[in-house]
Amino acid sequence: MTPQPNAQARNAAGGGSGFWIPLAMLGILLLILLGLMAWAGMTGQRLDLGLRRGPARLPIIGTVPEFSLVDTEGRSITREDFRGRLWVVDFIFTRCGGTCPQMSSRMSGLSTALAGFTQLAPPPIAVSISVDPEWDTPDVLKRYGEAYGARPGRWMLLTGRKEAIQRLARDGFRLGVQEGMESEVEPIIHSQSFVLVDAQGRIRGYYDGTDPQAIYRLLADLALLQRKG
Repeated sequence: MTPQPNAQARNAAGGGSGFWIPLAMLGILLLILLGLMAWAGMTGQRLDLGLRRGPARLPIIGTVPEFSLVDTEGRSITREDFRGRLWVVDFIFTRCGGTCPQMSSRMSGLSTALAGFTQLAPPPIAVSISVDPEWDTPDVLKRYGEAYGARPGRWMLLTGRKEAIQRLARDGFRLGVQEGMESEVEPIIHSQSFVLVDAQGRIRGYYDGTDPQAIYRLLADLALLQRKG
C-alpha cells in the first residue's frame, strides 16, 4: 500500500557567480550554496540564487508544546529529543495521493541539503508526522521512508495517537487537519507547509512544501538562524 515517490530528475546542477562579497559573509553564503547544490542535485530544480529579501532576524511565531510520538523503530520521541537542534517539520500520510508524494520528494531532497550545514552540531533534521496514525504504523512509515530515500539521522518519520497528533498539528504547529472532507485521493485535509523550528523549540517560519523557491528561502532562513538566532 506504500505509494512510490514521484519521478524526479536527479542530475546534478551547477553554476557560478563572479561577484565579490565581504569575507565575514562568505561562510554563511557557502552554507546556503552547499544546501542549494545538494537540493538541486536531488531534484533537478533550477533555483533563483538571488539574495534573500526579508527581515534581518526571523520572527518567533510560537513554541512547539510537549509531545510524545513513535519513530519507525518503535522508539518514543519527545520534544526533548530535538533540544539544541534545528528541525523542519511537515504533516503527511502514506495513503495520500494528493500533495504528500510531492511534499515527501521535496523533504527527501531537503534532508540531504540539511546535512550540508556541517557547522551545526548536530546538523538540522527533517521530521514528517503522519496524520493517519491508525494506518501509518511504524512499519508502514519505515517502508514509506525507504521508498523516498530517508536516512537515519537526516529524516525522521513519526506516528502516535490520532488525537495527540491532531492536537499537535492544530494547537502546536498551527496547521489545519480534517478528515472526511476531500476525495478518495486525499481523504484527510492537511497543510502542505514545512515548518522551521529552532533549537529552543520555537517556530520561526512556514514554507510551501511543494514550491522549490520556498525551499530555497527555507535554506536561506536556516543559515540566517544559524548566524543570528
